Amino acid sequence: MTRQASRILLLGGTGDALKLARGLDARHVYSLAGLARVPQDLACTVRVGGFGGSEGLVRYIADEGIGLVVDATHPYAARISANAAAASRMAYIPYWALRRAPWAPQVGDDWRFVDDWAELVAALAPFERPLFTLGREPLAHLHEIPSHQYWTIRCLDAHEGNERARVIDARGPFTQEGERRLFDACAIDVVLSKNSGGAATEAKLEVARERSLPIIMLQRPPLPDADRAFDDPAALAHALQTLS
Repeated sequence: MTRQASRILLLGGTGDALKLARGLDARHVYSLAGLARVPQDLACTVRVGGFGGSEGLVRYIADEGIGLVVDATHPYAARISANAAAASRMAYIPYWALRRAPWAPQVGDDWRFVDDWAELVAALAPFERPLFTLGREPLAHLHEIPSHQYWTIRCLDAHEGNERARVIDARGPFTQEGERRLFDACAIDVVLSKNSGGAATEAKLEVARERSLPIIMLQRPPLPDADRAFDDPAALAHALQTLS
């Protein structure tokens, strides 16, 4: 490995990032923000927690001899990505990123795009039995559920619901058959989703399509440019291996 890429810092928290981490040896670092489950079977170092913004990340890069930052965080982790790009520029090292291709509606799909929570709530108003697949954000709004709605919220962490909400802690990949059972059990009439892309959670879109259900889709935030951007995890994994 060259001096420039003597040590890799992989910013993760997604399934794709974990697969990349499994290809790294003990020289390298896999960093998690702290919300994901910490893997116990990796050869590389696993670091949990924030860096203190871009300036803290610059210090970490210098202290740990990092020569390449690889951003494989969630497409909606915009602040982390912005800090990683800025820190890499300040440290004069490359910034690579996995930019997973977004999903796209097919002919006949009823996708309703929104930019923030306020727009999402307005779009949700006509429905009664939504399925939220937005991560943790709906948990902060359990006290705001309208009287005509019952929410089903699926996220990674266990959380108590209430009389108007059920919270399901589950991690993909999800199958179409499993999603059909969930939609039936909860009488889902609309799906709320981030446009995360990838196959692991795409089954909900297929089932919504089968049933002609609308999808309220939260638009992706803008992400910083990368020195090298990959839309295929396998291609990124290969590129990392060529550095060895």
